[in-house]
Amino acid sequence: MKQWSDRGANIDVCVIGRKGENYFNQIGAHLLGSITQLGDAPTIQDIIGIVKIMLAKYDAGQLDCLNICANEFVNTMVQKPFIRQLLPLQIDSEEENNLAMHNNNKQWDYLYEPDSAKTLLTMLLIRYIESQVYQAVVENIACEQGARMVAMKNATENAKDIIKDLQLIFNKARQASITREIAEIVAGAAAIE
Repeated sequence: MKQWSDRGANIDVCVIGRKGENYFNQIGAHLLGSITQLGDAPTIQDIIGIVKIMLAKYDAGQLDCLNICANEFVNTMVQKPFIRQLLPLQIDSEEENNLAMHNNNKQWDYLYEPDSAKTLLTMLLIRYIESQVYQAVVENIACEQGARMVAMKNATENAKDIIKDLQLIFNKARQASITREIAEIVAGAAAIE
């Protein structure tokens, strides 16, 4: 965000999650909308509202681009933060070359329903953005659960180490107590004789 702000860009933010909302409110970011309390099993319907806000701003020309920032779930030990541009759609040069090779001299005439290709592509674009945001939400939840699993595993191992150390201290104290009692009994028996 700082890089874009330094270039003079105005940044509007839609946030998913209470901690993100608190953070962006603290730094004074311009929040367009936020969703909190999604729980561990959000549905795509839960995020449609915030996606509509972003798409409406983009369609009105108030946003130059639409990016998503989230964590990519690699495995339980590794989560990678990423920033991905959703709109305008980007195609890398390798894909562009492949498309050009396959489309040479091929012209297809399709019939589109309900209305036109533009209507169909607009609907598909909306579904694409919704699915990308939903995937990011689900991957963030997976990352959070993975981090919790790792934290609990580490806490369990630390607790086992502490229990082992305390058991050793307890056994030493118990052994010293038994040794002292035996010494007192032997000393008492020797005093009687």
